[in-house]
Amino acid sequence: MIKGLTDAERAAGARLMARLDAFAAFTDEPGRLTRLFLSDAHKRAAQAYIDWCAEAGLAARIDAAGNVVARYEGLTPGAPTLMLGSHIDTVRDAGRYDGNFGALAALAVVEELAARGERLDHAVEIVAFGDEEGVRWRTTLTGSRALAGDYPEDALDQKDKQGVYMRDALLAFGGDPEKVLALCAHPIAAFVELHIEQGPVLEAEGLPIGVVTAINGATRLEVGVDGLAGHAGATPMALRRDAFAAAAEMALAIEARARAEPDLVATIGRMELWPGATNVIPGHAQFSIDVRAPLDVRRDAAVADIEARIDAVARGRRVTATVARTHEAGAFTCDPGIVAGLTQAVGSLGVPVRLLPSGAGHDTMAIGRLCPAGMLFVRCKGGISHNPLESITVEDCATGLAALSRFVTEFRAG
Repeated sequence: MIKGLTDAERAAGARLMARLDAFAAFTDEPGRLTRLFLSDAHKRAAQAYIDWCAEAGLAARIDAAGNVVARYEGLTPGAPTLMLGSHIDTVRDAGRYDGNFGALAALAVVEELAARGERLDHAVEIVAFGDEEGVRWRTTLTGSRALAGDYPEDALDQKDKQGVYMRDALLAFGGDPEKVLALCAHPIAAFVELHIEQGPVLEAEGLPIGVVTAINGATRLEVGVDGLAGHAGATPMALRRDAFAAAAEMALAIEARARAEPDLVATIGRMELWPGATNVIPGHAQFSIDVRAPLDVRRDAAVADIEARIDAVARGRRVTATVARTHEAGAFTCDPGIVAGLTQAVGSLGVPVRLLPSGAGHDTMAIGRLCPAGMLFVRCKGGISHNPLESITVEDCATGLAALSRFVTEFRAG
């Protein structure tokens, strides 16, 4: 038990956990949590967030990029702004805490301030980002990148698997495709995101919370492999140009490259085959690659090696391969001043301060282009995330929320 937590902070943590449970009901797939950007479930979740903001006296709205934003004014109008938030879209068959925890914690902080009638020297702006995961369309972080003035110009012209353009879906959702490229937020003094760790470090060390120092850079690739479809029974093995066999060999080569270097990771998260029949040799394979490393120079070198290995396998198997980069995010270093402030907030709870990097990407790295930014991590069971087994305790939830709240009240815009 965290001795530095007050009874009120424990109660606030319990309320937040209950709200996270309720929020998980907003899903596109009954029986499991899937909430894709601009989907019906996303719309219902956004409306619930808006309604809860209204109960706290905040006028929330959907912005041009599909984010939900609200502002709790400071003692004086136009005071410096501290932004808090995270994303509310999910991967398919997700856990209920990734992103949602930070978005609802931001609201909880403001609710507590409003309940006490307390105004600060700075305003607090909260945001529930709409698109961090990049599942429905291939671009990621479009919500936070829009606020940072770095919205990808070709994002709106992407189609999802049903042929729906992001532009049309955004308009139907309540966004504004015509304004999204110029959405860049008004001046923000700082941004802080509370998030589950999505890794095993804090749990392994018996710590409920940590302060993030940096976020790994990431490159995402889309690979297409074209061979020749043929009859599964009539085509001898030596004469085949099997797109899947080539893709499988490429996958093993990619894994070997990542295993050869500490702190480098590479993941093939999706693979599709055509024509997709049991008795037909695949003529086309398409798969994604996600490469991450703490240093951009090492990540760039690894990506170049991976592209070379894909080309070598393609030539050896008499297939053709195309590689397209769909996402590029440089490694991000959290602002030292924010790290210091979060360190002080964690320390005030009587918790040993653990500084650690993030292997996963977050909205913080996009908003960090706009203003000083940082993150708090809360441990999750087994380090498991992007999975229904994702789990945090009520005590850890309360600890994370309390640290965030204490940071907000002590924050001073420099």
